[in-house]
Amino acid sequence: MSEEKQVNNQEEKEEQTVTEEAADQTAEAAGTAEGQETDVSSEDINELKQKLEESENRYLRLRADFENFRRRVQLDREASEKYRAQSLITEILPLLDNFERALQVETDNEQAASVLQGVEMVYNGLVSALEKEGVEVIETKGKEFDPHVHQAVMTESNEEYKPNEIIEEFQKGYKLKDRVLRPSMVKVNQ
Repeated sequence: MSEEKQVNNQEEKEEQTVTEEAADQTAEAAGTAEGQETDVSSEDINELKQKLEESENRYLRLRADFENFRRRVQLDREASEKYRAQSLITEILPLLDNFERALQVETDNEQAASVLQGVEMVYNGLVSALEKEGVEVIETKGKEFDPHVHQAVMTESNEEYKPNEIIEEFQKGYKLKDRVLRPSMVKVNQ
């Protein structure tokens, strides 16, 4: 809000300066000193018209610059609101990986199974909360390699897969709305 106030104050000062310059020039041209009359030539009038036109053009350019600035600030504000949780989500992603590793543990012990069930409930709650914020898992199984969302860490020649098809996923990738937070680490068929 303070940026807009500063810009509005600056715009008002510019308008006032332009208006004062035009008034001063008109007063000079008219020779309004008390009781004095001066001859105003057509050259002087043309010169004053030119100066007035320059001042108006400068005002219009400043006005356009101000509108562009206002639009940029609005776009920045919208982007900031859209991706406000990005840094927090980026910090949470390694925790999700650890939860997934913990859930892959198999146990025969009843106590360990109940602990694992609790871990799974926490994991599901965390995934649900992230989905509400707009976090999506980047699909990899059977997909073609896309360098914008996938990071190839290995390649392999395998006749069972199409060229450039993802064979295996090593680490899940995530997107926040339309922005990639972390690319998927994958093995790609050559």
